[in-house]
Amino acid sequence: MRNIVVVNQPKHWPLDLPGVEVVAVRAYLGDPEWSRVRRVRVFNMCRSYRYQSAGYYVSLLAEARGHKPLPGVMTIQDLKSQTMVRFVSDELIELIQKSLRPIQGDRFVLSIYFGRNTARRYDRLSRKLFAQFRAPLLRAHFLRGAGGWGLQSIGPIPAGEVPESHRDFVGRVAREYFEGRRSELAPGRETRFDLAILRNSEEKFPPSDEKAIRAFVKAAEQLDFYVEQIGREDYARLAEFDALFIRETTSVNHHTYRFARRAAAEGLVVIDDPESILRCTNKVYLAELLQRNRIPAPSTIILGEGQEERLEREIGFPCILKQPDSSFSQGVVKVDAREDLQPALERLFDKSELLIAQEFLPTEYDWRVGVLNRQPFYACRYFMARKHWQIYEQHASGRVFAGRAEAVPVEEAPPEVIETALAAANLIGDGLYGVDLKLTGGKVYVIEVNDNPSIDSGCEDACLGEELYRRVMEEMLRRVEQKKERSTRSRNGAP
Repeated sequence: MRNIVVVNQPKHWPLDLPGVEVVAVRAYLGDPEWSRVRRVRVFNMCRSYRYQSAGYYVSLLAEARGHKPLPGVMTIQDLKSQTMVRFVSDELIELIQKSLRPIQGDRFVLSIYFGRNTARRYDRLSRKLFAQFRAPLLRAHFLRGAGGWGLQSIGPIPAGEVPESHRDFVGRVAREYFEGRRSELAPGRETRFDLAILRNSEEKFPPSDEKAIRAFVKAAEQLDFYVEQIGREDYARLAEFDALFIRETTSVNHHTYRFARRAAAEGLVVIDDPESILRCTNKVYLAELLQRNRIPAPSTIILGEGQEERLEREIGFPCILKQPDSSFSQGVVKVDAREDLQPALERLFDKSELLIAQEFLPTEYDWRVGVLNRQPFYACRYFMARKHWQIYEQHASGRVFAGRAEAVPVEEAPPEVIETALAAANLIGDGLYGVDLKLTGGKVYVIEVNDNPSIDSGCEDACLGEELYRRVMEEMLRRVEQKKERSTRSRNGAP
């Protein structure tokens, strides 16, 4: 990928960076040749990013041209947003207090050069701020109040305002940054598109294990993606990629949802898309959706406080109570008798004003059908944990026991299971879903639709092997190509 630095006056650019072109802002904005160039990473170092300034238009046009600007337009908006500044200040409050504790005055200015500072004691804070506001040169202003230090504002440093005493340092960290970007790819290898995989290696119940992640990476690289695994600290980097694949358990009140929202706003292809996260992670929504569309499900009611009699009348015992955002069998309780109901309700209502109460349907195993772009591509039987009513059993000791899983070729799964799974998933969208179902008494019931289904090595992939991972990445590639084609037609004035 070609790296260029766009500045107001190239003759005033103080750094010599091998392999990096310096381009005047007028040339980048006005020369039609730049509209035709592909695979460009644009480092916008103009003196101002204010709305409708030349610096603002550099990032705006870079995005329209399919280039990768740093900062992107959304980051430029974040730099001006006091709401975003307060949010970041609150998120980093402990680090800010620790880093600035030795400062004697009530004001402090921190210069951040590609995520670094000339004083090593501020490096960690500099990296965190760079991760949130991804612009090459930043100046952060801090103010000490009654509650301690807080971030007051943050904005770009014009390249010409870098103090002469800092220039050697800035040149070094800039070279390290550019060389680091180049070394991420195999020598001499160019890729068509950039894919980010969001995951958390410390997650207790990740949707994909390490081996499955490696299989996804391998499949994507074979399709000419450059792949980078990212974490929650890389939020501001999303504009550098063409697509985002979320392999971390999703929730609306969580950074995974913010990542999906921002990726979609930046024009990335994203799985899981924010609409699917919003719809699937709330079981109140799913219960209403399935009932309204007459998709067979266990008898279900949406329960508010004081409706115990309705539960006993319409569902009876035993029954299942679920928090709206429960996952991996957490936040799900089985109530066997009326005397057990009140303690369970009190615990669950403490976290949500609405609950799901559902008929208990005992089965030896549950079905899971994987659906991608409205097509089934794997099927699996999940057996209950030994002597337990759920797939997962969590002991008070913290240990977790799971029943065995058995993949089945889609064509060998019961047709009514596949058909019902598709009907349910298609109500959500055209993303990647795992539909959980029970087959009992000759009838199929949908338990839930998951937007972030488990895909683990030796489990869901037992029938398809590497082909499963390739199918997911081929769909990602198809969507990226389709989006790029639409963007090209739009730039060329085609309908």
